[in-house]
Amino acid sequence: MYPPKHETYHYQPIAPPAIGVPVYPASMESVVPQAWSSGLCDCGNDCGTCCSTCLCPCITFGRIAEIVDQGTTSCATSGAIYGLLMYLTGCQWIYSCAYRSKLRAQYSLVEDPCNDCIVHWCCQACALSQEYRELQNRGFDMSLGWQGNIARQPAVAMTAPPVQMGMMQ
Repeated sequence: MYPPKHETYHYQPIAPPAIGVPVYPASMESVVPQAWSSGLCDCGNDCGTCCSTCLCPCITFGRIAEIVDQGTTSCATSGAIYGLLMYLTGCQWIYSCAYRSKLRAQYSLVEDPCNDCIVHWCCQACALSQEYRELQNRGFDMSLGWQGNIARQPAVAMTAPPVQMGMMQ
C-alpha cells in the first residue's frame, strides 16, 4: 500500500564514513567536529611509529603528507622538503602544522589540545605520531602510499540508470 499523497518525506544527510578516503557532505556547516582516535601522548601504544618518528621524522611526515594530499605530492618529495627544512632552518614544524590542519579539515577533527602550530612546535614527534595513527585507524596502510591504498579498495560498480522506453509522438 502506498502512503497518502499529502505525506512528505524528509531525507537525512548521510554522515561521512569513518574510514578510508574522506567524503565531504554538501554543507560543511552541519559537520560536528570529532575527537581524534588516539591522544597526543599515546605514543607508548604504538612504539614502532614512535621510534621511527623520533629517529627519522621525515619518513613519517612524508607518508602522512602523501595521504593527506591524496597522492598529489609523493612521500619522497614531502619527506625531502621536511628534512631540508629541519636540517637547514629547524622550522619544519611550520610545514608540518599545515598538514595537521588539512588532516583535521578532511576528517572534521577537533583542534585539540591546542592550536595545530603550537602542537607541532612543542612536540613534533607526538603530533606526527598521532596523525600517523589517525590515518591508520581510518583504514590506511601507510606503507602503501595513496595509490596503493586506492588500489586495495573494492571497486564500485558503475551502472547506468535504466532506460525508460516510451512511445514517441
